[in-house]
Amino acid sequence: MKQILFATVCTLAAMSVGMVATGKSDTVPAEVFDLSEWNITVPVDTNKDKKPDTVTVKKLKKYAHPDFFYLDENGGMVFAAPNKAATTANSSNTRSELRHMLRGTNTKFKTSGPKNNFAVEARKGSDEFARIGGRLDATLKVDHVAKRAGDASTKAAYSAVVGQIHAVKYDKTSSGFGYGNEPIKIYYKKFPGHEMGSVFWNYERNLAKDDPNRTDISYAIFGNNWSNSDDPGDQGIAIGEEFSYTINVYKNMMSLTFSNERLGTKTFTKSLVSQHDAYGEIDPLDNKYSYGGDSLYFKAGIYNQCSTKKGGGNWYAGCPGTGDWATDKANGDYAQATFSKLTVGPATPVE
Repeated sequence: MKQILFATVCTLAAMSVGMVATGKSDTVPAEVFDLSEWNITVPVDTNKDKKPDTVTVKKLKKYAHPDFFYLDENGGMVFAAPNKAATTANSSNTRSELRHMLRGTNTKFKTSGPKNNFAVEARKGSDEFARIGGRLDATLKVDHVAKRAGDASTKAAYSAVVGQIHAVKYDKTSSGFGYGNEPIKIYYKKFPGHEMGSVFWNYERNLAKDDPNRTDISYAIFGNNWSNSDDPGDQGIAIGEEFSYTINVYKNMMSLTFSNERLGTKTFTKSLVSQHDAYGEIDPLDNKYSYGGDSLYFKAGIYNQCSTKKGGGNWYAGCPGTGDWATDKANGDYAQATFSKLTVGPATPVE
């Protein structure tokens, strides 16, 4: 497994020219973390093409952004995203988020092609993919989630995604796959009046966008799931409190491990080739073969779920934002997380 190790303060000090007054390191993240198989999307539009900038694997080696992607004074990799900024074509949410690129810098392989993504073992043509399954490990703390929402009842309000598996969107979906959904999104959500927040993960039924059954099934980890607005109390995770996650897709099974020093370890398993949910029960409304025919990839960072778009439901909380970072940060209209560890590599056998 590629190691993307958290540097000690001594090592960082030796690497860095010095620290700036803001508590940020002069060192770029790729000098401390192995980002040789990642690109990043950041919530800025420097070329004015009305899309967020994506920094390639090659350019990421020397890249940092002073507001949205940098190392802090302890060597942590910081990701931040305001409520209002450039968003990708299929989302109304901003992000500062890494996308795993199994091709590395070899751009002769297409981003959405099999040589840049992984598949489950049972997928037709799985031997053509760069990898069967894969494993992502992270340790992080959420520093902030947006404090204001126009519609607080919206499930995504006050939350951010800090890790996920995403499926590639196909031009044709006649196979029953390629909808571009997510078999896992790891959330942190904290209501403004609560001392603690909740960590939960969602599985999206792998169905077409216009299918009314295409929705997220939410599983509580530390605290509540996204359907429960109660205060999680001491069973939740505080802002600034570290926790870890492992997403391990081995053969056809997704195994999940979540750990926190105070609350211990929670585990889940979910088949990615059947309608069995994470409790082992059949979900007759899901895709019969789950994500068994999809092309998959990991993402990690901060994906702010406090959309400025209005409309309620699960997603459109109508969160305020001006588009000016200094103003939005002062108003608490942003999300931020700091990673102290991020590793990615082949799947490991499940006992």
